[in-house]
Amino acid sequence: MSGPNGKSASRRKRPLSAEEKYQIWQQLLTRELSQRQAAERYNVDPTTIMRIRRIGREGALQALAQSKPGRQNASAEDVELVAARAEIARLEETVKEQAIELVALRGKTRSGW
Repeated sequence: MSGPNGKSASRRKRPLSAEEKYQIWQQLLTRELSQRQAAERYNVDPTTIMRIRRIGREGALQALAQSKPGRQNASAEDVELVAARAEIARLEETVKEQAIELVALRGKTRSGW
């Protein structure tokens, strides 16, 4: 049944939850449902199903690219902590270098160079 704007009146008004999107992605991945069947079952536009499939694939590829064999999976907080510690170490070295340069420059100006 079509509404006044030509769109199906049975389309979902509320957004899908993350759990629903994941369930759809799993069903597509295992070929339990086709994209058309998933759109009909969840009452969403087929482009929504295509977007879920694309985003799920991209997210999986990104997670796999970041994982290292033999290592425990690091949480996002762990990754941020490692990056923050690396930044702190880099800044500490920069401060040391600048302190050495400052001492050298002060020594030159006092000696009359």
